[in-house]
Amino acid sequence: LGSGQEVGRSCHLLEFQGKKILLDCGIHPGYSGLDGLPNFDRIDPPSIDLLLITHFHLDHAASLPYFTERTGFRGRVFMTHPTKAVLRLLLQDYIRLMEIKSGADDEESSVLYTEDELQSCIKKIELIDYHSVQSVSGIKFWAYNAGHVLGAAMFMLEISGRHVLYTGDYSMEDDRHLSAAEIPSISPDVLIIESTYGVQVHPTREEREARFTGTVDRVVSGGGRCLIPVFALGRAQELLLILDEYWQANPHLHEIPIWYASKLATKALRVYQTYVNMMNVRIRAAMDLGNPFQFKFIQNLKSINVDDFDDRGPGVVFASPGMLQSGVSRKLFDRWCTDPKNGVLIAGYAVENTMAKELMKEPEEVVSLEGKRQPLNCIVEYVSFSAHVDFVQNRDFMMKVKPGRIILVHGQRHEMKRLKQAMDTQYRKEFPASERPRIDMPENTQTIKMPFTQRKDAVVMGKLADGAERRKFKKGDELKGVMFTQNFQTSICDPEDLGTYTELRVGNVSSKLHVPFVGSLATLRLFLNELFVGVTEDPQTGVFSLHSSTLLITPTTSSKLILSWNASPVADMLADAAVALIMHSQTSAASIRITSKPCNHGIREGEEKEDNKKKKKEELSPRSARLKIVNRLLLDQFSRVEADYDGGKFTVTCEKTTPPPPPPEGAEEDKMDVEEKKTVECFVTVRFEEDGSGCSVRVECEEGEQGRLVQDSLKQLATAMQPVSL
Repeated sequence: LGSGQEVGRSCHLLEFQGKKILLDCGIHPGYSGLDGLPNFDRIDPPSIDLLLITHFHLDHAASLPYFTERTGFRGRVFMTHPTKAVLRLLLQDYIRLMEIKSGADDEESSVLYTEDELQSCIKKIELIDYHSVQSVSGIKFWAYNAGHVLGAAMFMLEISGRHVLYTGDYSMEDDRHLSAAEIPSISPDVLIIESTYGVQVHPTREEREARFTGTVDRVVSGGGRCLIPVFALGRAQELLLILDEYWQANPHLHEIPIWYASKLATKALRVYQTYVNMMNVRIRAAMDLGNPFQFKFIQNLKSINVDDFDDRGPGVVFASPGMLQSGVSRKLFDRWCTDPKNGVLIAGYAVENTMAKELMKEPEEVVSLEGKRQPLNCIVEYVSFSAHVDFVQNRDFMMKVKPGRIILVHGQRHEMKRLKQAMDTQYRKEFPASERPRIDMPENTQTIKMPFTQRKDAVVMGKLADGAERRKFKKGDELKGVMFTQNFQTSICDPEDLGTYTELRVGNVSSKLHVPFVGSLATLRLFLNELFVGVTEDPQTGVFSLHSSTLLITPTTSSKLILSWNASPVADMLADAAVALIMHSQTSAASIRITSKPCNHGIREGEEKEDNKKKKKEELSPRSARLKIVNRLLLDQFSRVEADYDGGKFTVTCEKTTPPPPPPEGAEEDKMDVEEKKTVECFVTVRFEEDGSGCSVRVECEEGEQGRLVQDSLKQLATAMQPVSL
């Protein structure tokens, strides 16, 4: 959303596994009003879960109040303790500058938020310490020291086992008051890293300090005034320490004043004193002897009226802002730039579209805030104390953390491109193609999609874990429990423990279904036994039970059946099958035949013979029905079949044709032998199991081939007739 192939308005959106994280929320120093904001119109602020701020510089944090108060954002905001303390001061001053510019330009849109909105935003900020692990909606994250300014952090995020490291601005050098950035021990899947200086290599710190102090000395010793534009907090404190120490070591400069022109000076130094424990060993040791931020030769100016400022003699002024966009530093520059004795020393990174960046191009003329063109005669020097890594430091950091993918941000396009080419060359020298990370340098609003395979790991918890430890499971063993995913962590536990580890509870859904039924129970009994194994019937209530009482079918007196079961995949399938079977039993031709009554032909009611009743009962029994099917099959294949249903026996009579032997050579055609036909009888016995689970078939035949033919036919039939087994 910002700082894509540019420096300014750092803001990046991460989306993974349904979670959204915003990294930094800055403004572009080269633009004013809404033009300086990140591309918030490309996102849905209410859907953002988490916002992390790396440090207090305006290009990383100044649009935070606008985003929290004017966009519908409802997520949580985190930053370190010093960042919050300094940010409040900086943004109060930033509001003042916006209001001044708005009045001068007569543009209300220059004011992005009010003082009340800033205070409301500050109340929403939550704090995080270095190495303290926080969790929001399943997103784990923690901070490392970034070394850039006091309280600067780089954030490591963990989502569903994947790690993303965002460096923000970071420095790998110990300076006079801060320690170098830490190197995480975890190799991230994705590294989002600054590329501010591309392939540039900084001079040594000693060389930079010597050049800085030498330039200031040369200007003031020549009777000139030296302007050092700085941001009120951050690098300013480092430069003040350097210059105050240089003044102490050079008595000829003691009479030349140094002013720190900032309304925030006193408050800023108080913040630095409060968080001295987060600085390096040198400052902590100095605090035991005194306050190193109580300068001997530097005077604080809470306010400065440039028109009335007495600048007749040599002197040094630290003034904000650091890129000469407006404010005191720009007014002093407009006043002093025409005098060749004066000098401007730019000590930080200069962003495009700012006066500081224009001065580095050495123009002959500049345009003042009032729009007047005037010659640039003063000395202009650039000495970088911006606390950003150079190429060597950036390269070494990337090689040590060993990321799977690299995203370059916070750098001008040409610097990014050079860094990308240099790193590609470096990786080609040291790693095979399969181990080289891909490097991207996206533009603003460009989306990069990175596919990750889902890791299928589960942790066994509670009683189930205790039991697993006792049983000493091996690979392939079965483990039964409830699997659930919570905050991207998949776990398995005993159903009784579900309430302990989650907000879920175990419950049953009891289902009951009323099905119209006008047929006879005998028909229902027959159809159920034909389809299902192990159907039982309560002789007193007439309730049918299927699959060990998984499904109960209860007859009623109101021409309907009640099906009841506890919902489960198996029980639901059984119920569906039973409903279909019940409806079929009332409409199929077989059921009509079974339940129909023959004409009495004049026999009065009550005169039906006992043997007819017995025969009817046998016809309705599942065993008789199956034997009749066997008889029908045999009749379809063989010429004559006699059936004994009581004994389950069948006599199959068929004719076997034997071809005549080949005639001898020369035999007369009318004397050739004809085919010989032989009658063969096979005796078949079929026995069905009482529970209907199967049957046995026995065939006795003097002709083995004929007997096998009969036996194979009956075996196939028996398999087809076997009820469904669940």
